[in-house]
Amino acid sequence: MRITEGDGPFVIDPTGRDVQGDAARIRERGPATRVLLPGGVEAWAVSDPALLRRLLTDDRVSKDGYLHWPPLIEGEIGPGWPIFAWVAVRNMLTAYGDDHRRLRRLASSAFTTRRTAELRPRVEAIVAALLDELDELAAASGGTVDLRDRFAYPLPIRVICELFGIEDGETREEIRRCVDAFFRTTTGPEEAAAAFPRMQGILRGVVEEKRARPADDLSSALIAARDGGSPLSEEELVDTLVLFLSAGHETTVNLLDNAVHAMLTRPDQLALVREGRATWDDVIEETLRAEPPIANLPLRFAVEDIEAGDGVVLRKGEAILACYAAAGRDPHLHGGDADVFDVTRADKEHMAFGYGVHHCLGAPLARLEAAVALPALFDRFPGLALAAKPDELPPLESFISNGHRTLPVRLA
Repeated sequence: MRITEGDGPFVIDPTGRDVQGDAARIRERGPATRVLLPGGVEAWAVSDPALLRRLLTDDRVSKDGYLHWPPLIEGEIGPGWPIFAWVAVRNMLTAYGDDHRRLRRLASSAFTTRRTAELRPRVEAIVAALLDELDELAAASGGTVDLRDRFAYPLPIRVICELFGIEDGETREEIRRCVDAFFRTTTGPEEAAAAFPRMQGILRGVVEEKRARPADDLSSALIAARDGGSPLSEEELVDTLVLFLSAGHETTVNLLDNAVHAMLTRPDQLALVREGRATWDDVIEETLRAEPPIANLPLRFAVEDIEAGDGVVLRKGEAILACYAAAGRDPHLHGGDADVFDVTRADKEHMAFGYGVHHCLGAPLARLEAAVALPALFDRFPGLALAAKPDELPPLESFISNGHRTLPVRLA
């Protein structure tokens, strides 16, 4: 359906009450449609996979709002905006052109194929320890636990914090609170304004500690590169840590949450895996397609006017929202059953980890963690079941992050 000039922008629900419903409504309005973000900020929502791929690889599309987004440049957008941190950070998430290539080269050492493979034994050990903890919790609670809080969350935060040498439990919890505020798009102005500088302050403390006592971790490696003359400013160093320690674990939390939820609400799909007619890799990729951890990723900006097709022009300086949830269920790509979760689907194409030069460096690690955690969980508790009706599970209060606030299960 084409949108006429008389149609107003689609209002994004910041509470995330119906992420997939909103995705479908955005998709129905056309490949690119105007949306209204919290705070009355307008953007183009792009849901068509082909158009999204084209824009994500177009040099005329930038992620640097300081260069290419007038509302940020002119001070109309400030720290009280719920998603300010997404456009204000100075790291490869928001860098453009040569700056992005420079930062990505420095950061790519964190997630090489070899380094990721070397993490498998540690991931397996953390998973085993978490499963033991679940056994103890089940005994104390009558068998019911919140699997998101006690399994899906602690696995990736322990892995990423160990990778970057953050051992203090209180620091990890403070990071968690800040990250929750970044992704929660109902955050009030005061909390939104405080979360980003608080996270930066925590990580400046980490940098100070690592400078004084370097270790064999990625924080120390980035600091050594910065202090050794690599073109990395102190702000970029801190904000690079912000990126890795926030997006680096939130996506995996939601991947685990959504994959477990999919298996527990679709016993026929779980049976296919247990019968050997599908694999856990199939579960992971179909989860990434049908329930991506990031539903909508803010923001990109048109560097100049861009023809988007069907008479739509993205004007210079306009914001672009990448709608990964909508793209993953596009019927032109995945057929009339695109909304159906099917682990045997031949084509599970998705952009859950982005596309092009901004493709997520941590994707192999997220897949590794899920590939270890999911079979271990279902082998340890073969009678695992939801402890609430599926429609009673509260969604995350976010149009960015796609998952559940809690995932109560009975362990058996």
